[in-house]
Amino acid sequence: MPKVQINGASIHYETLGSSRETIVFAHGLLWSGRIFDGQIAALKNHYRCIAFDFRGQGQTEITRTGYDMETLYSDTIALVESLGVAPCHFVGLSMGGMVGLRMAIRRPELIKSLSLLATPADAETEEKKKRYRLLIMIARLFGLRVVANRVMPIMFGKTFLNDPGRAEQKKQWRENFIANHRIGISRAVMGVSTRASIFDEINRIKTPTLIVMGDEDAAIPIEQAKRINSQITNSKLIILPRAGHTPGVEEPEAVTRLLEDFISKHSLVNKAP
Repeated sequence: MPKVQINGASIHYETLGSSRETIVFAHGLLWSGRIFDGQIAALKNHYRCIAFDFRGQGQTEITRTGYDMETLYSDTIALVESLGVAPCHFVGLSMGGMVGLRMAIRRPELIKSLSLLATPADAETEEKKKRYRLLIMIARLFGLRVVANRVMPIMFGKTFLNDPGRAEQKKQWRENFIANHRIGISRAVMGVSTRASIFDEINRIKTPTLIVMGDEDAAIPIEQAKRINSQITNSKLIILPRAGHTPGVEEPEAVTRLLEDFISKHSLVNKAP
């Protein structure tokens, strides 16, 4: 599998499709680039799609340090530049979207469009920091399987979790979470949960921005998405019914349609030269 050495870490990435335009997918905490499989399956027919794994997650190296948002941002900038895919369309889920916001503020020349799925711009609340620290401690001592039942309702909405027709899919994502390395995940959770707020900076973003939020998201209040929408002039907010914190898995067809429509408006693909 392709890997690139960046900032002292071996970063795993995959490329599907070929086109003069590229979409870079940045996953959310606890997962990997595979969280976008449903979207990439459709979009690879018209775009080059690159999905990568952040430090300590998926198939990327577990490093001793570098899990803070600033280093993850630096890693992502270096990846985009080293692969020569700028300016790209950037799609970020939660943690990945936090990186995307920083890119749009500081390096806007690298992205043509920004799609944010279940993404906050604020710092984590003290209450949630305490809860996540407890989960990390339990996970490091006893393994991820012990905390899986507490993590699933944070990551997925009630419609998905309570649908008997999707029991096998729910089981598979639970196992995907458990398959993570407990040390890598612990460090990643700490890095994300201790992030600084960048809300006061996002009004500088001029990049066309799509904001997608599930109406069953238990991790991030919808109000945070509305606050982002109010600050980014060239942005559009979609509240997606029956979706939680992982909308691309819970409502894959709807998310794919939203991304296709939005990215095509800011793309040369299928347009006359």
